[in-house]
Amino acid sequence: MSWSRNGGESRGYHHGNLREALMKAALDLIAEKGTAGATFAEAARRAGVSPAAPYRHFRDRDELLAAVAAEGFERFAKALQAGWNDGRPTAAEAYERMGRAYLDFARQHPAEYVAMFESGLPPEAHPVLDQAGQRAFGVLREAADVLVASMPAEGRPPALMVALHTWALAHGVASLFGRSDGSRRKLPMTPEDLLEAAFLVYLKGLGAPTS
Repeated sequence: MSWSRNGGESRGYHHGNLREALMKAALDLIAEKGTAGATFAEAARRAGVSPAAPYRHFRDRDELLAAVAAEGFERFAKALQAGWNDGRPTAAEAYERMGRAYLDFARQHPAEYVAMFESGLPPEAHPVLDQAGQRAFGVLREAADVLVASMPAEGRPPALMVALHTWALAHGVASLFGRSDGSRRKLPMTPEDLLEAAFLVYLKGLGAPTS
């Protein structure tokens, strides 16, 4: 690839993997400035290419952020799946472990977590992002199905409701108390202990077995 600048001076440029370089640049910008600071032009500059080069891979900034968020959701799904571990040794213990995996991911991958949940992108406009997000939630839904099946049949709640409630609990604790940046709220306990207590109160109220 080459382009002209400074009155026609030509400069050659070779990039091994421009798409990944742009996504890495966008993640770095999100870590430094939030999603609003992850502009198309700045991502191109960080990647060392011309402002026009990103259009070879992405329609616009939103498509770039959607790709970053989708990749984050793919990694997130694997982290949740590893935490769940097919519900072993018991569904209750595995469910709690999956909650800890949720917090660990948010803490260890803060820029990806922000891209996933704070980009403001409508999933329906970005099928790749929508599908990746659905796969991640599918892990939580599968775990809720197994957990709910272990509850007393009388008054057993819908598994989808349990999945959504526990997702809201984990996301709330991660967003408020589990962040690795300066906006983290102070707690007299660890985020893990807070989430464990929340799960215990919620699931015990539903009659679920607890670890």
